[in-house]
Amino acid sequence: MNQRTLGSELTVPEIGLGCMGMSAFYGATDEAESTATLHRAIELGCNFFDTAEMYGPYRNEELLGKAFAGRRDEVVIATKFGITYDRETQRRGVDGSRENVRRAIEGSLQRLQTDHVDLYYLHRVDPATPIEETVGAMAELVTEGKVRFLGLSETSADTLRRGHAVHPIAALQSEYSLWTRGPEEEIIPTCRELGIGFVPYSPLGRGFLSGRFSGPDELDENDFRRYGPRFTGSNLEANLELAAKVRALAEEKDITPGQLALAWVLAQGDDIVPIPGTKRRTYLEENLGAADVSLSADDVARIEAEVPAAAGDRYDPQGMASVEL
Repeated sequence: MNQRTLGSELTVPEIGLGCMGMSAFYGATDEAESTATLHRAIELGCNFFDTAEMYGPYRNEELLGKAFAGRRDEVVIATKFGITYDRETQRRGVDGSRENVRRAIEGSLQRLQTDHVDLYYLHRVDPATPIEETVGAMAELVTEGKVRFLGLSETSADTLRRGHAVHPIAALQSEYSLWTRGPEEEIIPTCRELGIGFVPYSPLGRGFLSGRFSGPDELDENDFRRYGPRFTGSNLEANLELAAKVRALAEEKDITPGQLALAWVLAQGDDIVPIPGTKRRTYLEENLGAADVSLSADDVARIEAEVPAAAGDRYDPQGMASVEL
C-alpha cells in the first residue's frame, strides 16, 4: 500500500483502520472476527490502527494489545485520551488536565501491552483546561519516550494553532466525508499552513454512504446510529437520496459506493489519511480496494457537484457542543 506522511515524520499507509466498532457503539461485537480483521489488515499493508481509551471503555485498547502481542514492531498505534467515563453514574466527561494526561497514558500503555504509543491524541478539548497546559503535558511524554507524536481531535483552527505553538502536532483528527465537509472551511487549510496531517474518521458516513444499511431498523438496538440526527425522520429521507447518488456514481465506475466515497477522500490530498472503521475482514478488504481507484479532477468535481449536502447534524446537541472547541 502507498504511504503518506502525517506532519513531517510519521509515515503511515494511505488508509488506516478505525477500531472503535470492534468494541463499542455499533452493536454486537465478535472478538475472534475483530482479531482476525486486525491480523488481515497487517497482511494487506494497512498497519495504522486507531483506538481510544473510551472505546469500550478500555476494551478496544485491550483487544489491540492482545492482537498485536509479539508484533508491536509491525504496527503504528494511535490512541486517544480526554473523554472520561464514570462506571457508577455511566456519565462521560472531558478532562485535559496535566494529571489526567499522566493517568491516561499509563493505562493505555498497560492495556496496549507496549512501552510507547506512536500517535497520542487529545480526544476532545477540555474547556476548563487551556490547550497549552494539555499539550505541554503531552509533550513531556514525548521527551520521556512514551509517545512518539502528538495529535488533536475535533478542535477549532484557533485551538490547533495554539496547541501546535507549544509542541508540533503531527495530525488533526476530525469527521470528514462526502457528507461532512465542514473541515474544508478552516481546519484543512490550517493543517496545511502548519504542516499538520489530517486524519478523517467516519469517511464512509458511519457506513451509510457504503450502503451497508438504509435505516435505523436495520441496526442493533444498542447501535448509537439508531438515534443519530442524520439517520431518523425527514433527515433520513433526504440522506437516502444522497446515498443513492453515491451508489449511482459508483456503478458507473464498477466499484462499490464505499470505494467511491473513500477514493474521493483520498483524492483531496496526500496529507490526508482516512481511517474507515470496520470489524469484519470482508469490509476491510473492500475498503482497502479504494486505494486502487483513480479519480480524475473531473471525476472529483462531478462527485462534489452531484452529491448533495447531508441533512441533520452529525451528533445530538450534547455531542455537537463538544466538537470544534
